[in-house]
Amino acid sequence: MSFLRIAAIPTVLMLAACQPSLDSDLPRGAAAADLLRVTPQQLNPASYAIQPGDVLSVDVFRETDLSLERVVVDQSGQFAMPLIGTIQATGQTPALLAARIEQSYGARYLRDPQVTVQVLQSAQQIVSVEGSVENPGVYEVRPGYTLLSAMALAGSPDRSAKLDEVLIFRQIDGQRAGARFDLTDIRAGRAPDPQLLPGDSIVVGYDSLRGGFEDFLRAAPIFNVFTAF
Repeated sequence: MSFLRIAAIPTVLMLAACQPSLDSDLPRGAAAADLLRVTPQQLNPASYAIQPGDVLSVDVFRETDLSLERVVVDQSGQFAMPLIGTIQATGQTPALLAARIEQSYGARYLRDPQVTVQVLQSAQQIVSVEGSVENPGVYEVRPGYTLLSAMALAGSPDRSAKLDEVLIFRQIDGQRAGARFDLTDIRAGRAPDPQLLPGDSIVVGYDSLRGGFEDFLRAAPIFNVFTAF
């Protein structure tokens, strides 16, 4: 081994030792599982709630000029109807949305309007996976998918992953919440495998001891963001 290669080893180790960790204060273990526990009602809701990306049809009885054969709910959860303008649809059932449209038309334009709303196509149910995985990205999920399911979709953690720093972020009652999980414990059956919900974001942490300098440069922006959380 040449002098230059020997001299380079301490430098590489120092860089690796200085690499960032998520250093998260999020709840872990049983507290994490409780925070992100998914109820049967969440997995199988009694009635469908409209969400961004859904494709709807809106039929106003005997009013073809006001009816919409096909309309997409935009990312703000809205779409436009003739005469009455923008309608907020997200979170409402088709029946409740139809009642709101009836009320709007009945207040100014029609006598006793009858409206039917149908969901022609529901939006993709997706989660995002970031951090130290082989294939970070956005993946479609189905009811019952878990953290291990997401790891399989993303090609599993890579060699630099910090398996006890796997974070899941979720909107709960309008607030962004997060919890920390140990993937090794989940794989060994020592901890429950948390259920996922559409919209979840998963971040797999970074093992500063095994990563190289190029990995550090690539991962630093991600960790800066999530450390601030």
